[in-house]
Amino acid sequence: MKELTKAEEQVMEYLWKLERAFVRDILDEFPEPKPAYTTVSTIVRILEKKELVGYTAFGKNYQYFPLATKKEYAWQCFRGVLSKHFNSSVRRFASFFAADSKVSLSELEEMKELIEKEIQKRKTEEANGSS
Repeated sequence: MKELTKAEEQVMEYLWKLERAFVRDILDEFPEPKPAYTTVSTIVRILEKKELVGYTAFGKNYQYFPLATKKEYAWQCFRGVLSKHFNSSVRRFASFFAADSKVSLSELEEMKELIEKEIQKRKTEEANGSS
């Protein structure tokens, strides 16, 4: 999955929200001052070339839809950051946040709780033979 510009990501956010939309529908989501219709149309076509957006043709009009979920895109972005800044090591990533004084004790405790819940869930699934 290719990295998106800020404008492309904004259009994808609206498309994930709408699920299926014509360019006019996406444009309506923008706050004032809205970009030009042609600008949004161009961005959607770029997203189509990046294989993040598909479409259904209705004559000369096209209804667009995301080909990747927001979660899939977020995961891909995370993997990129992990690779670029942490040598693809989740351990280094976790250590970076745990050692950062800007992360509060309550945030660290919350992360620990989330991780412990996920570990317990996976252990239960493994014991029950599902994945």
